[in-house]
Amino acid sequence: MSKHGRILVAMSGGIDSSLAAVMLHEEGYEVIGMTMKTWDYASSGGTKKETGCCSLDSINDARNISVSLGFPHYILDIRAEFGDAVIDHFTGEYLEGRTPNPCVMCNTHIKWDALLRRADRLDCEFIATGHYANIRRVTGTPERDHQDNEGDSVGRYVISKGVDSLKDQSYVLWGVSQESLRRTKLPLGHLRKTEIREMATERGFIELVNKSESYEICFVPDNDYRGFLKRRVPGLEAEVAGGNFVMEGTDKIMGKHEGYPFYTIGQRKGLGMAFGQPMFVTEIRKDTNEVVLGVDTDLFRDGMMVGRLNLQKYDRIVEPLDTVTKVRYKDAGTRAMITQTVDPHTGNDQVEVLFEQGVSAIAPGQAAVFYEGDDVIGGGWITKSFRR
Repeated sequence: MSKHGRILVAMSGGIDSSLAAVMLHEEGYEVIGMTMKTWDYASSGGTKKETGCCSLDSINDARNISVSLGFPHYILDIRAEFGDAVIDHFTGEYLEGRTPNPCVMCNTHIKWDALLRRADRLDCEFIATGHYANIRRVTGTPERDHQDNEGDSVGRYVISKGVDSLKDQSYVLWGVSQESLRRTKLPLGHLRKTEIREMATERGFIELVNKSESYEICFVPDNDYRGFLKRRVPGLEAEVAGGNFVMEGTDKIMGKHEGYPFYTIGQRKGLGMAFGQPMFVTEIRKDTNEVVLGVDTDLFRDGMMVGRLNLQKYDRIVEPLDTVTKVRYKDAGTRAMITQTVDPHTGNDQVEVLFEQGVSAIAPGQAAVFYEGDDVIGGGWITKSFRR
């Protein structure tokens, strides 16, 4: 009988998830390792060798760690689920003129849900991952916090930043639900990457220490998302080619582009033309197949609207709240006042974000995450940005 019960650990084969499993095993949990096969890159028509968490090498590395420590390991094929939720979303967002964030989609709509379903089948109370973040339970102010039927605060679970600011992954976890957070352990949140490497070395897992890390999108390992879209949507290239580059503020035609799905907000390189000065993509207009260009100062916006919300720390934001808001993973964050409202067109909740100072290259389709100190208040998907 284990000391703490049975726990299902997502193991990608890398050092972080492997050490998470090792630590939980040493703490006395009955660990079951599980590696998820999310994507077969060869099926996309790419030419680069499969790498990262989906590769055979990574699956074998995860299995070897499990075998060396004496706990079971399973491979979970979720390629169909991944394709429906992540790949279709990725493709669809570019076709709508937005810039998707597949890693957030994968974490919140695939990995957690898939793990919890298998955890139930394996009689595991908890799941665990190797993310650098923490989970804590809070009981905020009554007007913001969740209440049960008796009116007593039952508390909420919130993602909080990991202590290693260089590795913190709280940004990608804003979409995890309350029930999922309640059953999740994040063993690495209180540690730094250097400490994880030291622990691996001390335990003899030198191959993990020397293993290179991949920061690419797992299903686009050559980083050529344009090529991926062309292979995924036959005829797309011919359908969208020949639209106009237009100048910010004047709509003066600057030249022809390859098609609006092949550009992202903030892009400078790869425009295919010389303009005599650095030019950036400031807006994408799907309906007219126009890509708006401007100088770097034209990228700044004062605010944005965020929809499809998932709030963690509070059930609702009932009054304007002072936050630090991030618009991309590596963003340091900007002070902003957020207000929860209702979208008059859809009737769904949304958040209006007003920044203390202008923020550059806000891309609809990306995730926005709101912080109060180290805690994630919640997040959502950017629908539009604006100037006041």
